[in-house]
Amino acid sequence: MTRTTKVTFDSEGAPLTGNLFLPQGADATGPLPGVVVAGTWTSVKELMADRYAARLADRGYAALSFDFTGFGESGGEPRDVEDPARKVRDIHHALTFLAAHEAVDGDRLGALGICAAAMYMSDNAAHDPRVRSLALVAPWLHDAAVVEEAYGGAAAVAEKIKTGREARARYDETGEVDYVPVVSATDERAAMPYDIDFYLNPERGSIPAWPNRFAVMSWADWLTYDSIALAPRIHQPTLLVHSEGAAIPQGARRFHSGLAGPKDILWTQGTQFDFYDAEPQVTLAADTAAAHFARSLR
Repeated sequence: MTRTTKVTFDSEGAPLTGNLFLPQGADATGPLPGVVVAGTWTSVKELMADRYAARLADRGYAALSFDFTGFGESGGEPRDVEDPARKVRDIHHALTFLAAHEAVDGDRLGALGICAAAMYMSDNAAHDPRVRSLALVAPWLHDAAVVEEAYGGAAAVAEKIKTGREARARYDETGEVDYVPVVSATDERAAMPYDIDFYLNPERGSIPAWPNRFAVMSWADWLTYDSIALAPRIHQPTLLVHSEGAAIPQGARRFHSGLAGPKDILWTQGTQFDFYDAEPQVTLAADTAAAHFARSLR
């Protein structure tokens, strides 16, 4: 059993809202190791970060999930923009909040990123020594070469970057944000123009808290972000849990091979979306991450 508390903290002037999950009886056990948890691009905490944070609390950790600046219950403008640099800053401030909490041992902090948050957690860990352990579940880890493979080649990527920069210029000039769906089975402008059950099924990810809205200006920063180059700067013990049937396993392999510190990778079965809310993938990933943190946050 866990206790969940709604919390708020500041990130560069934006009020962020999160959920702090604690084991029942945490007050009697002394300060706990703490883990910051975040999920896929465009996501809100309710999609998958809450689920993993609760599982970690069940296993003895203080776990914080939160909405990034401009997403969900958090403040900040513009809304629903996938801005890697802004998200990395938010993670840094989330760790600051967690480290200062009375239930948490600020010298035993870890980070867990699911899908795209694997990139952002890795970026923060590369320059934040407070992060003593890193776990990446179904990690989306890309660089220019992976982006070209994933998005239809160099010309298609260049066109998306151009469209994103034009949308950013319109925002800077007018304050108006161009939006398209994140996922759609019928709208070719969508960031993911596919029939993806997780995002379109109200029993899974199609929830009121998630508006299925993608700011077109996001393309430029997203597609030019190089997370694989971060690996040689990461010396903390790092775990990856992934599947050949999930997204861009080639990025995970290249990132793992470049890590500078102790590293492990568990290859299992399942699609990318299975790791968000399906069994046995979620339990396997949570158990494996908890065991990894137990070794490295002693």
